[in-house]
Amino acid sequence: MAVGHYENFPVASRLVPARLRGAVVAIYRFARSADDLADEGDALPAARLAALAAYGQALDAIAAGETPSEAPFPALAAAIREHRLPLAPFHDLLSAFAQDVTTPRYADEDALLDYCRRSANPVGRLLLALYDAATPANLAAADAICTALQLTNFWQDVAIDWTKDRVYLPQDHLARFGLADADIAAGRADARWQALMAYETARTRERFAAGRPLTRALPWRLGLELAAVIAGGRRILTRIDAVHGDVFRHRPTLKLGDWARVGVAALVA
Repeated sequence: MAVGHYENFPVASRLVPARLRGAVVAIYRFARSADDLADEGDALPAARLAALAAYGQALDAIAAGETPSEAPFPALAAAIREHRLPLAPFHDLLSAFAQDVTTPRYADEDALLDYCRRSANPVGRLLLALYDAATPANLAAADAICTALQLTNFWQDVAIDWTKDRVYLPQDHLARFGLADADIAAGRADARWQALMAYETARTRERFAAGRPLTRALPWRLGLELAAVIAGGRRILTRIDAVHGDVFRHRPTLKLGDWARVGVAALVA
């Protein structure tokens, strides 16, 4: 389904049952539009935070039985009511996006993973709720996959995030490899940087592997969709490794040939 943004993974493909596809897109469009409030355009931080707060108020209105008229809330309200989706994950997303406005650096991995817990994991948890499959084991696997997808996006977008004065690589990881923000500013993809990025992509692959059992726990079509999501993320990691971590000069994206590989990888997962 067309969603208006480049992504490293399919969104609401035909593998998702038709009765659920609209709800998947409603969740995606809420998350994407809220993320754009924090990231896109030239608004000042106060205006971005106010816009995100307005999204929170719209969620409160939905909880009170109202239907806000502005997009993306009519479709979202319908999905929440029809499928009895929890509201807490939506608020977690807004919390993470507000943090994007106020927190440009992360001291260590624990701080970054706490951000991922709110910026990415809620989407997986909402989809499991939608699929009526939110068991503890499935939730843990979904968290691993969603965190891996978020981290993959961070490694892919180091240069883009730098233009927004954001660094998602943990500061202690940079220091461990003898690097600092100045190396990102200079686009210095030397041996130290290559070692850091190889370390990050390897650890991110481990998270994808930890979540892979979820593909077999879901019904076949949903499991295949998820396998394609994982394959898309892993393919980006492969592309990062192929340029020796030099995402400053070669931002890896999925092209037509990559999507063919993703499809094959999903089928044999």
